[in-house]
Amino acid sequence: MIQLYNRTTKKLEEENVLGGRFLSLLYEKPYGKPLLFFVKRKFFSAFYGKLMDTRWSKKLIPSFMENNGVKSSELLEPLSSFQSFNEFFARKLKKTARPFDAAGDILISPADARLLVFENLRKDAVLQVKGLTYELEDLLKDKDLADLFDGGTVLVFRLNPLDYHRFHFMDSGTPKETKSIHGLYYSVNPVALKSIPRLYIENKRALTLFESNHFGPVLYVEVGATNVGSIIETYAPDVPVEKGAEKGYFKFGGSTVILFFTKDTVMVDQDILDFSLEGIETRVLFGETIGKRKN
Repeated sequence: MIQLYNRTTKKLEEENVLGGRFLSLLYEKPYGKPLLFFVKRKFFSAFYGKLMDTRWSKKLIPSFMENNGVKSSELLEPLSSFQSFNEFFARKLKKTARPFDAAGDILISPADARLLVFENLRKDAVLQVKGLTYELEDLLKDKDLADLFDGGTVLVFRLNPLDYHRFHFMDSGTPKETKSIHGLYYSVNPVALKSIPRLYIENKRALTLFESNHFGPVLYVEVGATNVGSIIETYAPDVPVEKGAEKGYFKFGGSTVILFFTKDTVMVDQDILDFSLEGIETRVLFGETIGKRKN
């Protein structure tokens, strides 16, 4: 069972995990290891992604919405416009569906996700989950970047397959060009994170340095995962963006967006920090206030 903190009810709740039994088989049972060898490979996710691009896959949309509480009233485009499940999966929402505070000192969530926060980052021991760490330079493949964010704050946004899968800029500023790093396609579910040491380093990822106007340099790291057909960047490098502007989206599958902030630039809301210390994620939506600039 995966517990989440609900900020609205101020209670813990159980996460609805798509394919939960299959994940348990792959990552917790010894007899699942041979199957995991194939599932973590690119061809498996690529094949599944192609399947979700077919016209046949649109038949999955109504039951998915009904079973997972997706609101048609939030969709920017009419439901009839989606010609495949992947088109629906990468759906855009009306601006009114995710309002946010435009003030420069307010930190907003860049995505609908489950959030863990780690303060006082040690570049030689970044926390994945309790008891498992990785070196920041191994994740970024860039020593200068690793040095820049040493001592800073890390925000890990895990997107469930049931979520809205576009991600956004948390501030106005100028994004640089994205650097892609090839890797595998392990699940980013907590079950997998506890079973695979250095999972984020093993997986495919995309890095973008964002020169934020109010929080200084912020590093976006988007991590691929099982059944993520692609990480699509929709922004233009070196072109200034407004707060809340779209950065990109994931095709089918759950995945992760990690934000790195430099030391003494951000103060995350206390409830999120308290539950993160217990290893419990907080449910957040794109645009939700999750902290503020540190003065």
